[in-house]
Amino acid sequence: MARTQAADYDDRREAIVEIAARLYGETGFLGSSIADLARASGISKSLLYHYFSSKEDILFEIMIGHVEALRAAADDVSGLPDSADRLKALTHGFMKLYANASDRHKVLINDLGKLPIERRSAIIEAERRLLDIVDKIIAERASTLRENKGKRRALTMLYFGMINWTHTWFDPTGPINGDELADMVVDLFLKGLPN
Repeated sequence: MARTQAADYDDRREAIVEIAARLYGETGFLGSSIADLARASGISKSLLYHYFSSKEDILFEIMIGHVEALRAAADDVSGLPDSADRLKALTHGFMKLYANASDRHKVLINDLGKLPIERRSAIIEAERRLLDIVDKIIAERASTLRENKGKRRALTMLYFGMINWTHTWFDPTGPINGDELADMVVDLFLKGLPN
């Protein structure tokens, strides 16, 4: 007989993903066992398997959930008519997600290669859609780059390079907050270095 789902099934599943993100962020996917995750979650290994059929499923859930949240942030600003305003709002949205999901972001960056090719491809495709959104904003801002996709893509990658690694050094309780950092990124990206 199949086991019935508890009323809080989705909440418990999400709690496991959150704990796994923290654990994998600290020790890496390969450095964390199912036993470690069950212990950190305060449940048995068999109960953990009630929520996920494999450690790999949890890894995929961490990554796809993070990329989908980034995509939702992009969708939230898509209606803004001015491309500079869109880039600013998008950068603020990304920085909020990076600050509040640094473990998930670390796992995405460090452990993508641990997924089998079909699941890795799904994550890469979702990331590519994010790149395309920023690429489109750049094309709108810099008319001379509309026909130069290679240069546009390089600028898109530079943009993500400015924000993707903030989880390694940014302290939200430090001298600048996430909103100030997002403004600095946008200003640097759109206007260059201040005089």
